[in-house]
Amino acid sequence: MRIKRKRILWLKFDRLLSKSLLRQFAILGAVLVVALGLSYLMLSWSGTQWKEFCDAEHLNKYLLPLYLLTDSNALNNLYMGSDNTHVHGWMLIASSLIFLFGAFVFNGIIIGVITNSIERRVNSHKEGRIHYLKSGHYIIMGYDEMVPSFISHIFDKDKDAYILILTAKETMSIKEQLLKSFSDKQMERVIINYGHRISTEAFKDIYLEAAEEVFVVGNHSNPAHDAINVECVDSISRYLKDQRQKPVRITCVFKDLDTYAAFKTSEIFGDVKNLGVEFVPYNFYTGWAKQVFVKRLYRDFDNPGTEYRYPLVYGKGIVPDDEKYVHLVFVGTTNFAVAFAMEAAYVLHFPNGPKVKTIITFIDVNADKEKDEFITRNRHFFEVQAYTYRDLSAEPKDVSEYIGKEYLKFTGEDANFLDVEFEFIKGDVFSKNVQDVISSWAEEHSEGKQCFSIFLALADQRQNFVMGMNMPDEVYNNEIPVFIRQNRSDNFVTNLRNADMRRGDKKLIYSVVTKDDVVESKKSDARYAHIYPFGMNETAFSADDHSLKRAKLINYLYETADYETYKFQGIPVLDAIPEDKIWEEANSCWQKLSVALKWSNLYNSYTMRTKQRTLRAMRGLDIDDESHDYDTLSEYELEQLAIVEHNRWNVEKLLMGFRKPRKDEDMYEHEEFADSLKKNKDLFIHHDIRPFSQLDTIKKLDYEFSRYIPWIMKMTEK
Repeated sequence: MRIKRKRILWLKFDRLLSKSLLRQFAILGAVLVVALGLSYLMLSWSGTQWKEFCDAEHLNKYLLPLYLLTDSNALNNLYMGSDNTHVHGWMLIASSLIFLFGAFVFNGIIIGVITNSIERRVNSHKEGRIHYLKSGHYIIMGYDEMVPSFISHIFDKDKDAYILILTAKETMSIKEQLLKSFSDKQMERVIINYGHRISTEAFKDIYLEAAEEVFVVGNHSNPAHDAINVECVDSISRYLKDQRQKPVRITCVFKDLDTYAAFKTSEIFGDVKNLGVEFVPYNFYTGWAKQVFVKRLYRDFDNPGTEYRYPLVYGKGIVPDDEKYVHLVFVGTTNFAVAFAMEAAYVLHFPNGPKVKTIITFIDVNADKEKDEFITRNRHFFEVQAYTYRDLSAEPKDVSEYIGKEYLKFTGEDANFLDVEFEFIKGDVFSKNVQDVISSWAEEHSEGKQCFSIFLALADQRQNFVMGMNMPDEVYNNEIPVFIRQNRSDNFVTNLRNADMRRGDKKLIYSVVTKDDVVESKKSDARYAHIYPFGMNETAFSADDHSLKRAKLINYLYETADYETYKFQGIPVLDAIPEDKIWEEANSCWQKLSVALKWSNLYNSYTMRTKQRTLRAMRGLDIDDESHDYDTLSEYELEQLAIVEHNRWNVEKLLMGFRKPRKDEDMYEHEEFADSLKKNKDLFIHHDIRPFSQLDTIKKLDYEFSRYIPWIMKMTEK
């Protein structure tokens, strides 16, 4: 298809004119020069002696042509009243034409350009096409409902921070959404720029290299969310290679649990690490699990200064001779349920295990199929540990438990030595069979046989709420924590709980008559005093800097250990080292660490609070009594926590993809080939995945690490 030359010229002109304000003014300047030239020529052609007039009046000969362009009365004011001029008709015609041309230029073009430039500037600002921030800012790439939680996190760190959001969405609608959550004063520090997060041209505009921190968020509703975010991080890595400045950290959000799991054990973003930039993968579901199990708090988004605590799922603590077990029940097998179950398995370990195991139960109408997928995802765990399955979807009610051993590849002492067990129940949570089972668990909770918690984690927010309001009476009477997944606001669940909580003399009195005709009474809250929301999009992100610091110190202790004696440096030695130097070395060691070992240290750090509370329970203290947290551990306490630590480590390694060695791979079975078999660890075959009692001298490290728990906590609580 051919285009006429005239139209091509107009196309080029329009493109030139519309590209930038500077080009518009450059064209305007050229028009003014042409107008001045025409005015000069027309005066010359008029036949008057205007140049002599200028000389006589001591005027620059270019001022008169310019004056005639701008003022219709210029000829009368200057020229016609002078004794040095002779005017005839041509002069009048020339001056009139010059003024008409000047009126067109000044009144038409200049005012139009100025008005247009202001309008374009306003539109460019509204559309996010003007770039203001050049250094020290925080960048959020992409936009979805999680972004407000990232903004809140940044303002918590630095209330004076400037935040740049890079998005391809309509910027004004995003600003309107954010105004629902942030004040006008806060919004003054939030800049929304239009751009694509995989475009290096956009990186230049937003000065990505000079940013303090980068959050790659994306849009959860996009099916290609994770793939685009991976491409974004790759683009950032390539861009930063040629830059002198670099951000301190890149946090990347991953939607899919399997994608997220892959980043825990592989060096996919080794290039980012080599640049000296810390890379932190984040998953919405596991992030919320850490908030419930580790940080144990959530924020009221409408009132950012208000925080609510989650209850402990292990009650007042577990001691070595306890017969009671921790029991978490997840209704549904959604991403939330799976992520929470996995994180619970990572962090909930107690000194009465593995004799008494933490039980994690899934209830789902498709549990028979969902269990196969879950087991396949975590096959190496189920090669060692059996599972339990029950079908409550049909009569008869009393269905015997099926102990699933078909995936086991080990027997005797080499099997079922873990302190966590999974259970799968097929059935509808509203059915009588399932309701009766939940009631029996609630009764066992009241009898001190288990620490029972329920997590309602179906995809439908309304269904979760309906279930939360209609649990068996035993659940509410025995104050069982019920966690209800909510998509957006926590307000309704939080307000309902607050309304039903009773304090002091406002407690309700529950009374029953015993067989001996004696009235027994106890104080109680109202029905919904123990329901808790979780999973809200707008309060999703919550960085855990304390756990990260603990992980770095844990790694520092192992990096500086003497592996001939299995001893760390010693508390007196560490106390003599300036803290700044310890943290400097700890950060340096962390930066060099592999991804898998970073996560191993992080999961260890996530359990530190639980271990601390275990020590309080073992010492007969209240679960919240911090008075002896930094005391030296006794030999008995060291032994119990060493066992807990190895049980935790076994589960962590199996869930992260490591496997227990077969007999022909086992270094313990073939000590003469130990040097060769040790190398299997690089293939995720770890010879120390075994019962604590079967370990060789390596178990001394578990004792040594437990000895340093008070020091680690003291260093990170300051």
